[in-house]
Amino acid sequence: MISAKKFDYKGKEAVKLTCGKYEAIVAPFVGSNVIRFRDTEAGIEVFRYDESLSPEDLVKSAEVYGFPTLYLPNRLAGGVLKVSDATYSLPINDVLGNHIHGFLHKREHKIEEVSTTEAGATVRTSYTYDDNDEFFKFFPVSFKAEFTISLEKSGLNYSFTMTNTSDKQMPYGVCNHTTINAPFLKDGKPLDVHLYLPVGDKWELSRNNIPTGGFLPQTNHDRQYLTGSLIPVKQDIDNDVFFAEVGSLDGNPFTGAVVADGPSGKKIVYEVCKDFKFWIVWNDHGEKGFFCPEPSTWIIDAPNQPLPVAESGYRELAPGESHTLTERFYTM
Repeated sequence: MISAKKFDYKGKEAVKLTCGKYEAIVAPFVGSNVIRFRDTEAGIEVFRYDESLSPEDLVKSAEVYGFPTLYLPNRLAGGVLKVSDATYSLPINDVLGNHIHGFLHKREHKIEEVSTTEAGATVRTSYTYDDNDEFFKFFPVSFKAEFTISLEKSGLNYSFTMTNTSDKQMPYGVCNHTTINAPFLKDGKPLDVHLYLPVGDKWELSRNNIPTGGFLPQTNHDRQYLTGSLIPVKQDIDNDVFFAEVGSLDGNPFTGAVVADGPSGKKIVYEVCKDFKFWIVWNDHGEKGFFCPEPSTWIIDAPNQPLPVAESGYRELAPGESHTLTERFYTM
């Protein structure tokens, strides 16, 4: 069955996509978040989801449910945002004295189109950022964000495009604060879940979780990411930050994460495009049944770091310029 339907989610409009064994719920009222994605045949609940939460609850906790898209991603030290043609002062909203996560994932987005084809079900949404947004007084650089989320028999496909609609340079950094259930099976056990994540050098962070510019020696913990033996819950993983590397999946080059349940052999595969240069892993102390493998196009505090672009991932979009990112999820 293939379907794409708008429905009422506790007073807010949402979209349910269905294709084959997959189902997804996209919530434009909380930043076009894919608040639910599951494989109904295998009983796999991919993202952290709680159907008891109201839309207001989800907006308040937008980073820790579903599949939120962050702009500006992660932390900016002291709220400072240095761009080639300006310096902006953003509000401090982090206990460590930084600005964190921006605003896009908490805004109500517009549904542009809901459609189906023989291949699958799709929803397109958008958000126009301009002087109507309360954040504009801090960051007066207008843009348009466009999302295309589709379900096919091969899985969930995500495409995200940002266009600079201002006459200024636009700092371009994107991160997904992806929340993966652990366990992801109804009768699964947390200690049976393992994560494979191809990573490179690990960044050293200051007490304020800002890169120092140095790197840390690889430990047994870090090597577990590479062997697929890391248990991503039941231990505190507080911002493990790495360069992303190309790994291998079924003998083919692979950039992304694989989450496996040992006893059943069932897996979640999370594939990202090569624009994502970094991985940040966090699990809110490890006792809440989820963890976040967060792909990011730039390193934490990239606009302010005295690093070459090849290391920091910092980028700007010129007036009128666009860029698109893609990601994909499927189960095995």
